[in-house]
Amino acid sequence: MNLAAVSICFLLAVLLALAGASRIGAWLIEKRHPPVGKFAVVNATRVHHVHVPAGPGADLPPLVFIHGASGNLLDQMVPVRPLLEERAEMLFLDRPGHGWSGRGDGNADPYQQSDTIAALMDHYGMERAIVIGHSFGGAVAAAFALRHPDKTAGLVFLAAATHPWPGAATSWYYTLSSVPVIGRIFTETLAWPGGRMRIAGASACVFAPNPLPEAYLDDAAIPLVLRPYSFRWNAADVSGLYDHVVRAAPRYGEIAVPTVVISGNRDTVVYEEIHSVGLARDIPGAELVWVDNLGHKPDWIAPDLVTAAIEKVAGRPADLRLVAAAVEARIAGDTFGPIENCPDEKPELSPAG
Repeated sequence: MNLAAVSICFLLAVLLALAGASRIGAWLIEKRHPPVGKFAVVNATRVHHVHVPAGPGADLPPLVFIHGASGNLLDQMVPVRPLLEERAEMLFLDRPGHGWSGRGDGNADPYQQSDTIAALMDHYGMERAIVIGHSFGGAVAAAFALRHPDKTAGLVFLAAATHPWPGAATSWYYTLSSVPVIGRIFTETLAWPGGRMRIAGASACVFAPNPLPEAYLDDAAIPLVLRPYSFRWNAADVSGLYDHVVRAAPRYGEIAVPTVVISGNRDTVVYEEIHSVGLARDIPGAELVWVDNLGHKPDWIAPDLVTAAIEKVAGRPADLRLVAAAVEARIAGDTFGPIENCPDEKPELSPAG
């Protein structure tokens, strides 16, 4: 056997070993983070979700929460649900291909994913809702408002990714994962071991300069994204985001519902000065709430501000500037994960974004 043949056999053996390790790793992740909700087949998609009925004294309209890239429904439900329990009917869901949801058919872009979310609302008889979108979920929330204006009672954007950004690039592992054949090999062999080594540090940088909650990775089941299946669809979403927002952003002026945009000025994941400022500029009447020293995770670092924004969009009295000032005072000294130690993930988007 010549050297070339030996090298090929060795490479195949290594790839098979990595693929086997990745499958075992994915199985262990799933054992540690089982489904927490129910499943419904809507729009030809098996969607994992948590539906929370309204309490008898509910004072808010229904709420639909849309998580960002690399996440799942727990990423918003854990910090925000306790503040809104009993006050509103709530729907938390794993976007198609994320968490425990199947990818289904026709969920390749935010418009199509919004159709699946609308179908899930119909499943529960939810006629209209305030839609809350974080990061990539902001693009889906905006798409939902454009595609389903009759179902949109209002919008709350949290560190959203909604507009074209300089260079149009994404992180290299998203681009590689989307390449036919080579991308499949990468996600089946290297995404899990590589991601396992990087996920804690990357998550810390997503929160920076605010502290990473000690149990965040487990509480929000973030390792689910390291499964080959989830990593591949997450990469497909992020890689296709630029083309989507190029088409969608010029239409944001059509949105005609109460809107609040929350952004920190220390976000290393997305261009807040492009996305959040752009939303406030493009959506008529939108209110921008700018928070000093806040990173990419308003849902975890400022859930009180998120709650106040929902109240404001629902037409209830809420002084967002006052609540934002309280948040700023609370996080003024945050320097965890210094920005200089975190690779700036612009171009978008980093894990847990």
